[in-house]
Amino acid sequence: MTISPLWTLGDKTVHRLGFGAMRLALGPHGAERDPEQGVAVLRKAVELGVDHIDTAAFYFHGAVSANELINRALRPYRDDLVIATKVGPSRNAAGEHQPEARPDQLRAQVEQNLRELGRDHLDLVYLRIGNSLDRGAGSLAERFGVLADLREQGLIRHLGISNVGEEHLAEATAIAPVTAVQNWYGLSKRDDDALLERCTGQGIAFVPFFSVQSGAPDGVVAGIAAAHGLTEAQVLLAWTLHRAPNVLAIPGTGSLTHLAENVAAAAVELGKGELDRLNSATKV
Repeated sequence: MTISPLWTLGDKTVHRLGFGAMRLALGPHGAERDPEQGVAVLRKAVELGVDHIDTAAFYFHGAVSANELINRALRPYRDDLVIATKVGPSRNAAGEHQPEARPDQLRAQVEQNLRELGRDHLDLVYLRIGNSLDRGAGSLAERFGVLADLREQGLIRHLGISNVGEEHLAEATAIAPVTAVQNWYGLSKRDDDALLERCTGQGIAFVPFFSVQSGAPDGVVAGIAAAHGLTEAQVLLAWTLHRAPNVLAIPGTGSLTHLAENVAAAAVELGKGELDRLNSATKV
């Protein structure tokens, strides 16, 4: 099955295999990663054709900040590069998670991202509600409305929502255009299939996080990987991109080797029989 390598994200066309910045600061076994390694990975990613980077101000570990590494590695930014960030969650200097931002705190979070990234506007900002283990609940209208106002002021180009349900998408689109939805989704976590279909129908990008971690619990992935001479992570990324033309993958890594493997996964073609086997192994 042939897949398109591109998608229009807001006002720019990007490769569907992007890069998630969360692991730039956090090394193996919870260690603080060497900043020089993060800079090298970012520059190599762009060299390999990555033009969509997903980050957040709360992606830091110790003194190492993903936003600041992006600033150091990639400024001046290429015109075709999309940098997406998230607001809502935050962490204090000790790394402890704080309560979700109130509407009156969101502008300060946007301005923090602007400072750290060294930009006068943000390409794409997600309103993230809840946390990765707890789907956001309740209305997002007031908070999303604040971001919509910042968009009108020129601080944000495009808006997204994260960790949401179908009801949140309907609520947000009634306020302002939604460019992307970012949720936990992968081969063995398919509870958002209906939301993905809705995004596909509306031309909204669907950007899974933890897609590689959400693999099949049996040997199906391993068997397909062995047949193609691939890693299991590459098969999972290929499956993700085969789901729909509006699905964008943002695997993160602090390893140059894994980066190259992830980018190569964008060219992996899976046959219908292989996709059927993968889907059948993880029906929800």
